[in-house]
Amino acid sequence: MTDSEDSGTSGNAGTDSSGKLGDVPDAGTSNTQDAADEAERVSSELYDLIGVKGEASDTGPGVSACGDKDPEKYFRIFHAWTFTPASAGLLDGVMERLRTELPGQGWKVVAYGPDTSKNKNPGLTADNDGKKYSVKIAHFAKDATPNLNLMVVSGCYQVPEGETVDRF
Repeated sequence: MTDSEDSGTSGNAGTDSSGKLGDVPDAGTSNTQDAADEAERVSSELYDLIGVKGEASDTGPGVSACGDKDPEKYFRIFHAWTFTPASAGLLDGVMERLRTELPGQGWKVVAYGPDTSKNKNPGLTADNDGKKYSVKIAHFAKDATPNLNLMVVSGCYQVPEGETVDRF
């Protein structure tokens, strides 16, 4: 479900025999508000899996295009948010724990390890084929206030017949 572009969109508009749009799975039919509510539920489940005291940023989901598909009928939901622990040391070991616990919750870890920055920030990317969501988590341990940045992205939704994509 993960694509190679950071924008959360896929340039491949064709579907294969499994119903996937390039690397992006078909997430079914939904209006944008219901899909955004689902993204918040997925983010909430991830928040619970982090398992340490802290606070999440108060950002809402957004709507993006779905590759080359008709932007009036097809969309993806993204939800970018930051988790800041109550104290810096609480994040010690959290990425490794997430790497081992996410598969038990229906997630497949598809990438794990340091990024290419000078700080070598630990990162994790996981897909949940059942929920049609992907998450990319980065641990900024060396920031003045250590935190986790999360980007949750849905598969490609189609709006119900007669509706158009509501952008927010």
